[in-house]
Amino acid sequence: DTNSFAYLALGDSYTIGQSVDEKDRFPVQLLDRLFPNNLENKEVKIIARTGWRTDQLQTAIDADTELKSKYDLVSLLIGVNNQYQGGDIEIYKVEFRALLEKAISLAGNDKTKVFVVSIPDYAYTPFGNGNTAISQEIDAYNAINKEITESLNITYHDITPISREGLNDPTLVADDNLHPSGKQYTKWVEVIMD
Repeated sequence: DTNSFAYLALGDSYTIGQSVDEKDRFPVQLLDRLFPNNLENKEVKIIARTGWRTDQLQTAIDADTELKSKYDLVSLLIGVNNQYQGGDIEIYKVEFRALLEKAISLAGNDKTKVFVVSIPDYAYTPFGNGNTAISQEIDAYNAINKEITESLNITYHDITPISREGLNDPTLVADDNLHPSGKQYTKWVEVIMD
């Protein structure tokens, strides 16, 4: 149906847009950019929660009885809580790959309809306070998710450099001093649109 478009966004606090208005969440902004002239039936379904690791996202996908068999677009952004909670990066590798394969199947096995977003670096927020150990770990997680994404021929969007402007430009950080602001999500969407 050319008048409808269904987008499934999978992730954690960065996908649900913790501490910003619903309209400022990156999946909502992206859909508005893709279809500025109100498409009749455009829907974004978000399966994401603040604090989720890869295994919790997988459980939620498996438990969702309302998932369509096929989406027009599927995005995946996950891993910050694996890092934050001191998880085993080898387990992340396995679980991230499984999630990406699931995302591909939810796009009707059309890899052109799937994309991955890198994990932002929360060291560059007042909460992270420039902690270089955080940045090194985020880099390690992103190296893994990028390698897996590219090995499966999926588009990868690296938004981490944008997040690293957060200490220089406080308007890029939400009022909670940890999560991206709507303005930062707008910058992500510009990268994704390119």
